[in-house]
Amino acid sequence: MKFLANLFLLLVLLAAGAAAWIWYCVENPYRGFSSEGVFVEIPHGASLRTAARELEKNGVVRSARVFEIYARRHPRRSLQAGEYFFDQAVNTRDVFYKLANGDVYSQPFVVREGETIFDIGRDLQAGKFMNADEFVQAASNPELIHDLAPRAKTLEGFLFPSTYRLSRHPVAIELTAEMVKKFKEEWARISAEAVTGEQAPARPAESVESVVTLASLVERETPRPEERPLVAGVFENRLRHGIPLQCDPTVIYALERIAQYKGVLTGRDLHFDSPYNTYENRGLPPGPIGNPGEASLRAALQPARTDYLYFVANTQGGHFFSATLAEHNKNVTRYRHLLAGEQAEPPAAVAPAVVTPAPGRAPKHKKTHNTPRKGAAR
Repeated sequence: MKFLANLFLLLVLLAAGAAAWIWYCVENPYRGFSSEGVFVEIPHGASLRTAARELEKNGVVRSARVFEIYARRHPRRSLQAGEYFFDQAVNTRDVFYKLANGDVYSQPFVVREGETIFDIGRDLQAGKFMNADEFVQAASNPELIHDLAPRAKTLEGFLFPSTYRLSRHPVAIELTAEMVKKFKEEWARISAEAVTGEQAPARPAESVESVVTLASLVERETPRPEERPLVAGVFENRLRHGIPLQCDPTVIYALERIAQYKGVLTGRDLHFDSPYNTYENRGLPPGPIGNPGEASLRAALQPARTDYLYFVANTQGGHFFSATLAEHNKNVTRYRHLLAGEQAEPPAAVAPAVVTPAPGRAPKHKKTHNTPRKGAAR
C-alpha cells in the first residue's frame, strides 16, 4: 500500500514537473539563435511535427515537443507555409500565433509611376530580390492581360504602380501576376468612375491598349497630375489632325528596348528607326512605354478638350501650352530665356475653351522620367 502511495506521489510530481516545464516553455521568451536573427522556412504541406522540429533546430523554440503539444490544443488554427523571420526572444505561444496568422517575412517594394519593365527589373536587382533579366522575361509574356488587352505584346503598361510586399526570394511570374491583378482592380474602378462621372469619357470606343498607351505617354511627359488631362488633350488633338506626336519618351523607350539609351537624347536619336519613335511614325506607338498611375489613366480616358497642339517646359516642372506654331515658338524662346536665368516675356495670351474631366482621385505623384527635351509636339 505504501509502495502504491509513493508511486502515485511520484507520478503526481512528474506530472507537475512536466506541466511546469510546458508552462515555462510556452510563457517564457527564448532565443537560441544569433543576434542577427534567423529565417525559418515552413514548406507547403509540412506536418506539425516537421514544423516544430524546424523551429527547434533553428533555436526559435526550446522544445519541439512542447510546441507540438501547444499547437494540438488549438485544432482550429493551422500553421501557414512561408518564410518567417525571428530577431528577438519570443515564447512558444507567440511563435505559434505568428505561424498560425501567416505573418511571413516581407519587405516593401515600390513600383513608381511611369517606370518601365526594365526600370522595375533594375530596382528588383538592386534590392537583391531577383535578377533583372528574370523579371523582364516574365513581364514579356502578355498572357496575363490578354483578357483585357488581347493585342498586348508584353505586360508593359499593365504592372500597376504601387507598394508591394515581397519575400526575400519572390518568383518573377508570381510578382507580375500580382501587379497585373492590381492593375485590373484599379482599371475596373477608374473606368467605371469615368463612365458614371459628370463628363462622359472622351474616348469610350477606344481599346484598353490604346488608353493605357496614351496614359503611358502622358505619365512620362509631365510630373504634375493637374497637367495630365491637358497633355492628353494635346496628344488627342494631334492624333485627330494626323500630326506626329513627337514625344521624346517614346524615342527613349525605343532605345531602352535595345539597351542603347545613354541618358541624353540627341537630334540623331529622333530619327532612330523604331515603331515606337513618334517623330518618324504617326499615331500612337505599338504599346505602352511605361506603367502609368491613376492620374494618367484618368487623363487618357478623359482628355481636356482644348485647341492646344503644343507644349514646352516652363523650368518649374510644368509646361506652357499653345494652340498655334507661332505661339509655341514664343513659348520655346521664353523657355530658353528662363533656362539661361534671364527675364522672359509672359506667354502669349491663349484661352481656348477647356472642358475639364470629371473629378476623380489622383495619387500623390512620385518621380517619373524627365527628358532633356522636355515637352512634346515641338
